[in-house]
Amino acid sequence: MKAGPLRTPMLAACLASVLLAGCSHTKPMAEPLPAIELPAGWSQAGTAGSQEWPDNDWWQRFGSEELSQLVRDGQDSNLELAAALSRMRQAAAQARIAGVVLLPSVNAYAGASRDLPVGGNHNANVSTSGQLQVSYELDFWGKNAASAAAAEASLKANFYDRQTVALSVTSGIVSTYLQLLSLHDRLIVARENASTAERVLSLVEAQSSVGAATSVDLARQRSAVASQRAAIPALLQQQREAQSALAILLGRSPQTFSISDSGLGTIRLPEVTAGLPSELLSRRPDIQRSEAMLAAASANVEAARAALFPSIRLTGSTGTQSSALLSLLNAHNLFANVGASLVAPIFDGGRLRSERDLALEQKQELVQTYRSTVLAALAEVDTVLGQINSLDEQRRLKEVELEQSRLAFNLSEIRYKAGAEDLMTVLDTQRSLSDVQNELGMLKLKRLQATVSLYKALGGGWQAG
Repeated sequence: MKAGPLRTPMLAACLASVLLAGCSHTKPMAEPLPAIELPAGWSQAGTAGSQEWPDNDWWQRFGSEELSQLVRDGQDSNLELAAALSRMRQAAAQARIAGVVLLPSVNAYAGASRDLPVGGNHNANVSTSGQLQVSYELDFWGKNAASAAAAEASLKANFYDRQTVALSVTSGIVSTYLQLLSLHDRLIVARENASTAERVLSLVEAQSSVGAATSVDLARQRSAVASQRAAIPALLQQQREAQSALAILLGRSPQTFSISDSGLGTIRLPEVTAGLPSELLSRRPDIQRSEAMLAAASANVEAARAALFPSIRLTGSTGTQSSALLSLLNAHNLFANVGASLVAPIFDGGRLRSERDLALEQKQELVQTYRSTVLAALAEVDTVLGQINSLDEQRRLKEVELEQSRLAFNLSEIRYKAGAEDLMTVLDTQRSLSDVQNELGMLKLKRLQATVSLYKALGGGWQAG
């Protein structure tokens, strides 16, 4: 019987010792990122220019107001961006939910009852009660704090995910718009080639009428005319498909969408340099997202470890009860109760340890994912820089080839009129000129799209706020 009075001091001593032992675990420690060997520079020199990194509005560097307006429209109306924003808001709600466990919970209870007499006694007895209950879990081992930190890191990951989607959508709009302008130019070239072939056909028909050209020559030139004309419907179909793709990126109906009738001549080729490889770690939102996911996994490991230790909950309540409503708040009717409980896992079939092992392996997976993301980013920038250098050299040589092909065709046409050249030579030089014109148009588009790819690979000018 003498042990009874000692229970409360012993419980207090136990709680105090647990508190002192667990204070250092109430806040999850931030772990350093996995070590990755970064190169000192790029293997490709890249392009020269005064800009060190893309601007936040890098698409304006192409000098097209229509393009800038399309990008703004896409940022407001793109459906993938809207879905990413919804995911970010969901993560924000989850973070708020996870943070609630760090605060006390308060509940109020109230009740009233009335005893109805049976028989001739008409006096009714009214009983009322009210109670306020407060409970709070002491986060000695940092389980709740770690769960809240994991939710906050997940919120950051969703924010960076939205930035990644925004970068993909923006680069997609710019690239598709450039493709449409390129198709406009290629259609002009295709119609010019068809017109040229028809002019040569008229010349062959005139010579055939006087016996200077054979029926074989006439058939060959008619075939050449049909071939040049056949290229036009295919280009028109590509133009329709690209316009539909651009409309979808803007969140619009393809049937009601169109752009101005212009070509790549209205576009300026921007210049940008790649900076240092190490700077990509803070420039690309997908790398930032991978870091946030890794931080969330680390916090989940801390929470899983803390779940193996006992949890302590403090509860307190105060209230009043009375058989008369007017005397409800009388001091004699007030009561209070304070208590503490300690819950420790004894046997759970290994569930908690398995959850800890699962969290550890999930973290290891994200470590490798982070490394893979960084390496892929480095490779992407280096590849695009190489493409730009290669395309610049190809364009330079192709422009020389175009000049010589045009000269060869003009000379062969003149010589054919004079009877000094056969039709096969004219057809060969005409076909060569058409091919070079198409190839040069494609190279112009690829060079501009490579610049878009470089902007995207460098993070599009986005930086973590």
